[in-house]
Amino acid sequence: MAAADMSVRSLLRFITCGSVDDGKSTLLGRLLYDAGMLPDDQVEALKRDSLRQHPNGDVLDFSLLTDGLDAERQQGITIDVAYRYFHSVRRSFIVADCPGHEQYTRNMATGASNADLAVVLVDARKGLLPQTRRHTYICALLGIRKVILAVNKMDLVGYSRSAYESIRDAYQDMASKMGVSSVYSLPVAALMGDNVGRPSPHMPWHDGATLLQLLESISVEPIQATDFRMPVQWVNRPDQSFRGYAGTICGGRLHPGVEIVVQPGVHRARVVRIVTAAGDLSEAHVGQAVTLTLDRELDVSRGDVLADATCPAPEADQFAAHLLWMGDEPLLPNRSYRLKIGARTLNARVTSIKHKVDVNTQARLAAHRLELNDVGYCNIDLDHPIAFEPYTVNHSLGGFILIDRQDNATVACGMLDFALRRATNVHWQQLDLDKRVRAESKGQHPCCIWFTGLSGAGKSTIANLLERRLSAMGYHTYLLDGDNLRHGLNRDLGFTPEARVENVRRVAEVAHLMVDAGLIVLVCVISPFHSERQFARDLFAEGEFVEVFVDTPLEECEQRDPKGLYRKAREGKILNFTGIDSPYEMPVKPDVRLRSNISTPEILADQVASYVVDLVRKK
Repeated sequence: MAAADMSVRSLLRFITCGSVDDGKSTLLGRLLYDAGMLPDDQVEALKRDSLRQHPNGDVLDFSLLTDGLDAERQQGITIDVAYRYFHSVRRSFIVADCPGHEQYTRNMATGASNADLAVVLVDARKGLLPQTRRHTYICALLGIRKVILAVNKMDLVGYSRSAYESIRDAYQDMASKMGVSSVYSLPVAALMGDNVGRPSPHMPWHDGATLLQLLESISVEPIQATDFRMPVQWVNRPDQSFRGYAGTICGGRLHPGVEIVVQPGVHRARVVRIVTAAGDLSEAHVGQAVTLTLDRELDVSRGDVLADATCPAPEADQFAAHLLWMGDEPLLPNRSYRLKIGARTLNARVTSIKHKVDVNTQARLAAHRLELNDVGYCNIDLDHPIAFEPYTVNHSLGGFILIDRQDNATVACGMLDFALRRATNVHWQQLDLDKRVRAESKGQHPCCIWFTGLSGAGKSTIANLLERRLSAMGYHTYLLDGDNLRHGLNRDLGFTPEARVENVRRVAEVAHLMVDAGLIVLVCVISPFHSERQFARDLFAEGEFVEVFVDTPLEECEQRDPKGLYRKAREGKILNFTGIDSPYEMPVKPDVRLRSNISTPEILADQVASYVVDLVRKK
């Protein structure tokens, strides 16, 4: 009978959030207790733990049930997202207890990304705090439209009705401006259980439902796209007789015989079978994990989207999107990241930050970068088009994360808003003469030789000598010097980290065009960041990019100081100077490493020449 009951219970995913010490963990622990989800032995263990933590108290400390990390217990705060599974007679629940401290906002966003409802706690003594506003804004941004406001610790304000109503009215006004459609509010005292699982005898003026009753009764209808969509997670081919495409349906319904299209692209086929572990289905709908077989073999890969052929998803490679920045290092426009949407991963750049949002006032502020926990509205450019739908229509096809290319850390979560149609009518023009033909006419393999190092390291001197040697050998070359380019192409750029990223991007794109012209291109730019040097390398085919690190100690560069720049930087007359008040990230595995403090420029130029000539010589 119990198994039958479980099968008919609806599932609600919700989060608890709020500011530090608002009592989230205590409320959740009490909720589990009042729902009858704590066995007797766990209650006895809780009594012992509570007595150990509070020797002079006689009240159960329910926060000990959910604050699982030692650091959380020691500090009395929630750091990680603690997931709990429980049920009542009427419903099953998955709850994420989210951290309240601003430092862990990214953890809170992780919990909110899969929630249908948010329980926002407010300390009755403190009222609405900045973190309360931040969490509510992020919940709204991530598509949560229903919120339960629990005004906690009412016992510490004498169960004051006016204190509760003041907070309730202020929160409802704030939440409606952020896009939260429904706010259910109630006063609680979580420590003693008032209005958590049973009505409070101390607040007879509140005649509404308890928290548990609200959670059992609130109707939450998730956003569901109406047209069939299924991102392919796996191509299932156990043997030569079977080929299926596995994934979870994120929009619409499907039955055998329906014509689908593989996106991005135009190839079509009809569905033959809908396969599951329990047998074939006559129809499948949103949320079901299925394997589809088609009436013909198509080139379908992990990350592709199968969509209704009569109404396919739009495709684009440039978007406007909301971003919640989670990285410790700031977001710099035009820096290259990995974008993961569904099962597909692409290269991406945030080309511009339109504005960032003050979560306290919802004001739009000008910004050149995003710092940890900032929310911004940005333009994003991908290296390939994708099938998508706005996040407000389809979370699966509109939600994404950004990944740092160096350490693979997740640095942002994002929500696609709409496509930028800037490149819709721009197509790559096929030319009769390609790179191979141009290189053949010059009798060389084109490549980019990228010199990086501190100012004064000797990059330009060595590159100039190298070009002379290559030219004397009959090779066709061109030298792009960073200082020279700042007189023209990059004269509008300064030396902030954001400007340095754009400076390298432009130089790399020009070098790429010159290699396409069949030339051997020598580039001399400080290029202080790993990410931008990797971006430059990725523009070129295998064997076309040579990273030359002119490894000269800072002390040696300062002694040389041919332009007097280090002296001015030390005097504070030049800001953002690499090596002084702006970092230089040394290459880990350069193709060629030169030590200009122990060898002459001529010897170093010969060293690079011996490496490059083998690379560019036509066999």
